Amino acid sequence: MAFKFVALFALIAAASAGVLPAAQVYHAAPAVATYAAPAAVVKTIAPVAQHVITKAAEEYDPHPQYKYAYDVQDALSGDSKSQVEERDGDVVRGEYSLIDADGYKRTVQYTADPINGFNAVVNREPLVKTVAVAPVVKTVAAAPVAHYAAPAPVAHYAAPAHVAHYAAPAVAHYAAPAVVKTVAPAYSTYAAPAVHVAHHY
Repeated sequence: MAFKFVALFALIAAASAGVLPAAQVYHAAPAVATYAAPAAVVKTIAPVAQHVITKAAEEYDPHPQYKYAYDVQDALSGDSKSQVEERDGDVVRGEYSLIDADGYKRTVQYTADPINGFNAVVNREPLVKTVAVAPVVKTVAAAPVAHYAAPAPVAHYAAPAHVAHYAAPAVAHYAAPAVVKTVAPAYSTYAAPAVHVAHHY
């Protein structure tokens, strides 16, 4: 059944890709209406002065300067970030900080100038300060050691002089039932059922 779906979709894909020619559809040519040209009308218009809008020359600052800063401390969401940046001509200096997902505060100090390019120094410090704990020294007193002494000589067990013998119970023997083995033939031949086809006209 899945093969039928695959074959159907392959046929549809081939037809839409243009591999199989589709029946071309011809349309009748559109009706063309002809109209007579209107009579020529001549009007004289006085010239009007038009204002030409020109783009003002962009201002160029040969020594740009700016300073900005922001600080976000949101106790509700825990968002904490800040940035400070200043520019003096072609030299930019700045610093930004944020809290990483692993609980460290990342602070990046950067500079950019035409000679050295962009340089950044990244510092990471944990938010939770670790407390130095004095090492715990556990003193264990040595327990007295017990020395193992070899055991005293071992007395060997002697078998008793009188051994009682018991007779085994009587055993009843039964004959196993006879086993009949039959070997099945290697194959069997069966007749297929008759097929009844009815044609209705």
